[in-house]
Amino acid sequence: QVQLVESGGGLVQAGGSLRLSCAASGRTFSSYNMGWFRQAPGKEREFVSAIRWSGGSTYYADSVKGRFTISRDNAKNTVYLQMNSLKPEDTAVYYCAADLETSSITSVSTVHYWGQGTQVTVSS
Repeated sequence: QVQLVESGGGLVQAGGSLRLSCAASGRTFSSYNMGWFRQAPGKEREFVSAIRWSGGSTYYADSVKGRFTISRDNAKNTVYLQMNSLKPEDTAVYYCAADLETSSITSVSTVHYWGQGTQVTVSS
């Protein structure tokens, strides 16, 4: 089992940047595929980005491709989401996720572990 704690959210103007962090507990962090999802008010939670346990492969939603970058530091048990060129439509609660199965990390319905979320607000 793994516990996830996100940080780094906040208020930023459109065009600005934020870096989210997700610290994971447990000694097997390097075995987990990690992901980021988001949920805007009145909308369903959606996939944003994911990275395989090895860091060798990354995945992005079309809406963030070219603007967001996911990375991980297995020595620090942490996964990051660098968000650049932020838009008002990026406003949401961002959730960190973890799963041992690569096939599960990109879908809300199959991810096993979730963090509590961190608010990101982008003003126009």
